[in-house]
Order: sequence, then structure tokens, then C-alpha cells
Amino acid sequence: MRCPACEAANPPGADECGNCRTPLTGLDAPAPAGPVETSLLTQPVAVLDPRPPVTVPAGAALGDAVREMIGRRVGAVLVTGPGGELVGILTERDFLTRVAGVPGYDRLPVADFMTPAPETVGPDDKLATVLGKMDAGGYRHLPVVAGARPVGVVSVRDVLRHLTAVSADG
Repeated sequence: MRCPACEAANPPGADECGNCRTPLTGLDAPAPAGPVETSLLTQPVAVLDPRPPVTVPAGAALGDAVREMIGRRVGAVLVTGPGGELVGILTERDFLTRVAGVPGYDRLPVADFMTPAPETVGPDDKLATVLGKMDAGGYRHLPVVAGARPVGVVSVRDVLRHLTAVSADG
């Protein structure tokens, strides 16, 4: 990065110019190009209006969790501990990769098949954070938590709908 005051070359991420000591923080921040990038970099998760979470206790039977998912038409249920805190997530993918073919699965506890300590986002996290976590982890659903308690769920489909609308408007 070149210093705007003296044109000296500085390493990326330098806090100040090594030559003249001019502050450089904030100069290499990404600048959005267009409405979609602006939305990703500035808008919080809350703009997606996350669905209320469908939750089951860790000791619930898998059969109950499946019925909740089907009845509520969701692709994931959030698993909670005794104090209502998020302890795991159980997704359609978990049923395909971990549960399918297990005899008597419907009576087994959710805790044995859930993904423990799932990646989460907060209502104030930026949309770019959501996409980054989904991409890095290969997730289709992310719990939205406030404190340790689940307050919603966002899906790839929610993000795509939002970005499509932003793109059409801008």
C-alpha cells in the first residue's frame, strides 16, 4: 500500500507509514462496488428476518425431531440444553449421512446424531459474515444466537432471496 502523504510503499495492513508515520488504518478497507456488495458489507443478519428457530431438547428422540422438521417444513432443528442454550444442530444432511439405515433410529436420542457446537451468527453480524461461514463450512443453515440462546435460523435460500431482491432494486 502506498502512503497518500509521501507515496512510500508500505506492507499491506500497516497501521502507519514506515516513512512519514501517517496513519494508514482504514485505507485498505474493502469498498463495495454496487448494491449487492454494499448489502453484504453493511447490512446485518436481522435484515433477512430470520425464521424463529424450531428447537428440540438434546434428549429428544430422532423420530420427534423428524416429525418437527416435516411438520414445520424446515431443513434443520436446533438442539438445546436444559437452560435453552444452543448445543447442536440436526439437519436433513445429518439424517442422510448419520442416521439412514440405523435400526430403531426413531427412538435414539438426537444428541447422538446432531452436530455439536455449531457455527453461529448474531443478529448484528454482517451478511458477508454469514456467506463466509456458510461457504467455509459447507453449511446450508446457520443458527442465529443472542447470548447462547437461539433466536432464529438463516438459510442459503434466505440470503439468495435477499440478494436477488437487492440486485433487482439496484
